[in-house]
This record gives sequence, structure tokens and C-alpha cells, in this order.
Amino acid sequence: MYYSRGKVTRQAHVDIPEGTVEEEYARKGFFGRTSHLYRSQPPVAWTQIEGDLRPEAFCTEKLPGLDQSDYLAARVPFLTNEDVTISMSRLQGSMPYYFRNADNDEILFVHRGEGTMETDFGPLSYEKGDYLVIPRGTVYRLHATQVTSALVIESRDEVELPERGIIGRHALFDPEVINVPTPSQEAFLQEEGPWHLKIQRQGKISTVTYPFNPINTVGWRGDLTVWQLNVRDIRPIASERYHLPPSAHATFMMPQVMICTFLPRPLETGDPGALKVPFFHSNIDFDEVLFYHDGDFFSRAGIEPGMITFHPQGIHHGPHPAATENIKDKLRTEEQAVMIDTRRPLSMTAQAKQIALPNYWKTWMDYVK
Repeated sequence: MYYSRGKVTRQAHVDIPEGTVEEEYARKGFFGRTSHLYRSQPPVAWTQIEGDLRPEAFCTEKLPGLDQSDYLAARVPFLTNEDVTISMSRLQGSMPYYFRNADNDEILFVHRGEGTMETDFGPLSYEKGDYLVIPRGTVYRLHATQVTSALVIESRDEVELPERGIIGRHALFDPEVINVPTPSQEAFLQEEGPWHLKIQRQGKISTVTYPFNPINTVGWRGDLTVWQLNVRDIRPIASERYHLPPSAHATFMMPQVMICTFLPRPLETGDPGALKVPFFHSNIDFDEVLFYHDGDFFSRAGIEPGMITFHPQGIHHGPHPAATENIKDKLRTEEQAVMIDTRRPLSMTAQAKQIALPNYWKTWMDYVK
């Protein structure tokens, strides 16, 4: 049953009653039962937060340990739970060994740099803005021709594409734009052995040595392989008269995790009463992580490329006061960002706590009159 009581709008996110702000209170992210609460003050207009439950922000490229020369040692985790570990990595030059993750599927999002990735299925040239999806058990090695910084998402479950439903399987990006490797050993025939393969299993590393290059595939067939998808090939859905929820921008899905890509798009200019900024909402069922990759991040003040914001379940969040004011005359957003929503709560690592901005939670206090 659907109820309506008190001072409300006829259409969610449109023509919010004067003197109120709208909060979306929803289950299952933006898919379940939902109510919209119309409040006289923003739910983020706090003056103090005591305890661990507060919004966090930090610059991933300042994580301690990123400057180590070893690729695996320089993958610095900053958020983790039972389903996913999120890290930042930095690589200069070539990995001297191959790597196989026997624990997790991996998604490498290339924040900076370019180079080549060798895999069991063949090589791929990568560049800024690439998602590289590496199924669990795949052997790979990176050769960075430019210093490469990458967001690393390790998933306990298989990474899949989201169902597109009535908008069709070619929406957001045509599956045809996903690149897959073709076997080629020519580039590596001059390399001398022995060859070392490091394997991660239950978080521990074993090393296997071969008298031949372990990347020796001459052909493959099937539907399980490495994927490469660049953000320029993603075409976001836009609505001229209604602010769509983040789930409309889903790129990859796992049972307990969703990854979305926010890209430049027109704003809601077809109705002066339509919201242009993300609505206030309670994180009831998901932790929300946002990695800011490039562009102008209109919903947050003081954000630069490479930064992370982390909004845990149990506390409200929404646009900063400056964003609400600045967006009025804008016609489009120019941001590029990766959002990671997790069903189970995430924990910050010790490395993340070292560089977290202590006053990030105070940036909403300008709402206080």
C-alpha cells in the first residue's frame, strides 16, 4: 500500500515544497520499498558527530606504501569487507613476475598511465580510463610505459554485467565495445627465463617457477575472459525532467556489490522544478564509496582527482551546500567518477585512517543557519 501524509510533492524529486528538503528513505538501494520525507532542515546539518560513524574522505595517491617497487606490495588496501577489498596501486616499469589471484576476480581501473597487460588470453594495451576485468585464476603481468596508478577492486564473487531490462542490452554501452585479448607471443620471445608466477591464495603468496613463459596460449574460445572497457565508450542515461538514481549508471554487478560510472551528461534542464543535484538519502542497506577520477565534481566541494569519499550505512549524506547553490545555472556535469556500493559494511584500513581528512564531516555544516 502507498500512503501520503502532510506536506509533500506530487512527483518525487520535482517541485519540492517551499521551505523543505527531500530525503529518499529506501530499501535495497534504490530498488525496494521507498518513502520520501520532506524535512524543514537538511538531515546533514549536524554540528557534531561522536563515534566512528561519520563520512570520510582521503586522497588515495597519498596512501603510505604506494611508492614501493614491487607491484603486489604497492597495492595498498584502504577499504575491505567479506565481499570486496578496495586498494590503490602504483607501478613504474614492468612487473618482474606474473601474478594469479586465486582468491578474487579483479577490476583494475586505470586512473593514470598507460602500458600493456599480458594475460593467459593474450595482451591488451591499456590507457587512462580503462576498466580491466580479470577473472579469478587468470595469469597476468603489467608493463607500464607511463607510471600507472590504478584503483583495484578485488571481488570474492564473479564480476558480471548488469541486466538492462526494458532499456535493452545495448544501453549504456554496446557489449561489442568490450575488448578481449588475442594470443600473441611475439613481443616476449626475446625474454630469458626462468619465469616466476606469484599466486595469491587465502591472502598468502606462493611462487611457482617455470623453465618457460607461463603465458604460452596460442588460442582460446569461450565466454570467460579478460574484459577491457574504457569510460569514453560508456553512454550514460539522462533524463531532462527527472534526477535518476545512481543505479541507472551501473557498469558491473556482483551479488553484494555494484559498480557505477558517473560521466559527463546533460543536467535536468527540462523542468525548473526538477532536482539537479543528488537527493539527500539515508544509507540503509549499502555503504557508498566514490572514487573521483577526472573533471569537475559538482556535488562535493574541495574534491580533487584521486580522492575517495566513503559514506557508511546508518548516516545521511547528500550534496554540499556550495554544490546546491552552484548548480543552479549549470547545464551539464563534467565529472568522471567510479562508485562502489557494498551490501555489507566496509572497514577502513590503518593506511586509510592515516590520511583521512579529519574535518570532512564538517563540510555540510554551512547548512546550519
